[in-house]
Formats: sequence, C-alpha cells, structure tokens
Amino acid sequence: MRSEDLKIVLRDLGLVVTMVGVMAALSLPVAAAFGEGYALWPLGLTILTSLGLWALLYLPFRRAGEAQLKHGLVIAALGWLLVSTVGALPLHFVSVRLGGGTVFPYANMASAFFESVSGFTGTGLTMALRPDLLPRTLQWWRSFTEWVGGMGVIVLMITLIAGPGMAAANLYFAEARGEKIHPSVLSTVRTMWWIFALYTVIAVVGLWGAGMPPWEAVNHAMTGVATGGFSVWPESIGHYNSLAIELIVILAMIAGAISFVVHYHTLQRGLGVLFSDVQTRWMLALLLGGAAVVGAEGLKLASPAVAFRWGTFQYVSAMTCTGFQTTSLGGWSDTGKLLLVLGMVVGGAAGSTAGGIKVMRIVLLVRGVSWQLRRIVRPLDAIIPLRLGRNALPEEVAFRRIAEAAMLAFLWVGFLVLGTVALSHLVPARLADVLFEVASAQGNVGLSVGITHPEMPTLAKLVLCFNMWVGRLEIIPVLMFLRALLFRRGDRWGRP
Repeated sequence: MRSEDLKIVLRDLGLVVTMVGVMAALSLPVAAAFGEGYALWPLGLTILTSLGLWALLYLPFRRAGEAQLKHGLVIAALGWLLVSTVGALPLHFVSVRLGGGTVFPYANMASAFFESVSGFTGTGLTMALRPDLLPRTLQWWRSFTEWVGGMGVIVLMITLIAGPGMAAANLYFAEARGEKIHPSVLSTVRTMWWIFALYTVIAVVGLWGAGMPPWEAVNHAMTGVATGGFSVWPESIGHYNSLAIELIVILAMIAGAISFVVHYHTLQRGLGVLFSDVQTRWMLALLLGGAAVVGAEGLKLASPAVAFRWGTFQYVSAMTCTGFQTTSLGGWSDTGKLLLVLGMVVGGAAGSTAGGIKVMRIVLLVRGVSWQLRRIVRPLDAIIPLRLGRNALPEEVAFRRIAEAAMLAFLWVGFLVLGTVALSHLVPARLADVLFEVASAQGNVGLSVGITHPEMPTLAKLVLCFNMWVGRLEIIPVLMFLRALLFRRGDRWGRP
C-alpha cells in the first residue's frame, strides 16, 4: 500500500471511530436515568478514546486525497474491527466494576470484544448467560450497537459527517450496500434512516400494545428491525410465551429483511409493490416453504400446533438473520438444524439489514441454471435474455451478474467450511452443532445450540468473530484488506 493510500485509509478510519463516541454520548442519559452512575465513566472513557483516535488518525491526514472504492473496501474491513474494539470498552469496564464472573462476563476483554463484534455486525450471539441481570446501560448498549450496526457504521458516518460526492458513494458500496433509493448516496442513506427509525417506533408500539413492558419493547424493537437478535432475557422471545408478541416480532424481522428500496416504494405506492418485486416474492415464498418444512420436522418433538409455531418462528428468525428464539435448539434433530442452516445461508434481501448470501444472488443462480439450459439447446447465434420478473437482462449483463453471485456464494461457503473446521478443533461438540454455530455467526444470525459461551476458549471466540466480520462485509472488503497487506509496493493491491 502506498503512503498516500495509507493516509486516506487512516483519515477515514478516524472519522468512522467517532461514531462510537457519538453513541456513547447518546447513552449517557440512559445511565443517568436509571441511576447507574458507575457506567458514566466507562462511557466517558469511550468518548475520550474515540476523540483521541480521531485526533491521531484524522487530523494529521485530513488533507489526503478522496477515497476511491479500493480505499473504501479497506476502510470498511478495518473500520468494523476498530469500531468493535472501542465499542467493547463500556461492556468491559462496567463489568469489571460489577465484579465480573458469569453474570458479568465482559470483564474478560475477549468476551467484551466478542459481544461488541456480535452487536455491530448484527449477529446476536452473546456471552451473556443472564442478560436480564445486566445493568440497563449494558442492555441498552447491546441493543444500540445492533441498531446502528444493522444499518452500518459507515452509513451512519456518511449521514452525519460525509458530504455528497464520489467518496461517500465509494464508502457506501464498500460496506456491502448496493441499492440506491435516490441518485445521491447521501439522500439515499438519510431516507433509509427515517424508514428504519419509523419501523422501529412502530415495532415498539406494537410490542408494548401486545403486553411487553416498555423497556423490553424498546430493546426488542431495536434488535428485531435491525435483524440483530439480542434479547434482555436468556430465553429470548420464548420468555413471553405470547402468540401476539411472536407475530409482531415475526413482522418486524421480515420488515428488516426486505430491501429499503422496496420499503420506500411501498410507503409511496402501497403493498402491491411487495409482490411486484421479484426478490421479495422469492423471499416470502422461501419463508413460507421453509417454515412449513421445519414445522413438519418438529412433529417428532411436539404437537402440530406447537411444532408449526416453533418452526415458523425459528425459520423466519434464521432466514431473516435475526436470531430470536422461542425454544431451545439443543434437542432438535440434525435435520431440523440443517434446515435452519440453509435458511441462514440464504439470508434476507439485498439492500436490507439481513445477512447471508442474499436472496437476489440465489435467484440469479437458480434462474441462471435454467437460462443456461435453454441456451444449450438453442442455436449458437440465438440471443436469449435472462428474465428476472419483468426485467430482461442482456447476455453480457446476465453473465456478469451470475458470475458475481457465483463468486460470492463460493467464497461464502468456503469461509463457512474453514470456520467449521477451525472451530471443530477448539470446542468439544458434534460436527452438526459446530456447523450450525459457524453458519449462525457468518450469516450474522445469532441462533445458538449452546456452543457460544463465556467459558469457551479465547481462540474459539476469535474464530466466530472472524466469521461474523467476514459475513457482515460480504467477504470482498476482507480480501481487499489482505491484498493491501500483501502488495505493499506500488499500486498492485488496487488493480482488478
């Protein structure tokens, strides 16, 4: 990496890390309101650390050039690690103040870092065995990291700091965001935020109206719409045993997994837009089909009513990459777990807060197979467009999009296998359970069969952190970061 490239990366990392300071400042009233004065200085330390890194990284290089896409990819990869590290400080120092142990596991910095990575990546795997016993400040901080992380820390930075231009656009695309509502990226992210905030408020009102206490409604609405999955109860949504609450949470999870572009046009034109969008149609069909199959598999464990209720909630939670649970998954059959793994691998819609490979890429691969079979039996000079809903893609565009989808799917599965092999050597668990846990981490889901635990080896925590990081960034920024480290001389790291 050239000196000028490094200056650009460091400068923008200094801007990204200030977002954690903003979050900590907004969290001070929570600590004060609940009388948790011991949480004020860890939040203050987080603010000072954020400002210190801003002064160290941004000020010396503030006149560096404009960030290009190659810079944006490295900034995204490093930015999420930096933000997660600073975001672990409130978790760690509050837990140290309260004595640590299994009730306050973040006194172990590796556990605090794990929780912060899980929060900012919108995963929801947790080190907290009793989140109900955590101080309100930490409950809030966990939910806040998922709410911000669901949209993206860089998206927040663009909204608050960055102005219009190619630099903002490059950073936006580097954070695994591709769809635009408006021609301007700045207008797009601001529109996304107000839609996101609106749905969060609606979810809060709905959960409160269904009988959930106000504080819990706020936390679960934030993590539900963000498809994060942190809960204030160890039993997650199963604590309430309420069909009304489960239905509202299901709607919130599905809303978070639908593209913001579709939400915008739905709010403008009505619900018909949902069914005219090919990706949303496929996602809803996969959710219905998957819920039915998982429910049928659950008949081995429970009555039909209970099995399909469990199956529907868990499959929607898996495919929307949220991670809420209404039942323990440890006793499920391997087939049931595998079905949930498939949902986690597919994930939600592109342009949403969900993880996974994304429904649109699955659509491209499935339709691409059919398209290629039709091309085989036609004359070589025949022009056969690839149809996606009402759109017909020219051959050149179709080949490029299918190739991109295949590459991402191949890399995604490859990292899933690597993570499974690594974790299987670090924890005493069955291979099916290890695969489930790694898929949950890489899909940024948060469902667990019990492997994730504060007493697990530090290296095992870091393996899952790596998979969460890779999954949230959709792999390419991580590979570009590694490329930048390997090709330090010249500009080779930025070439196609």
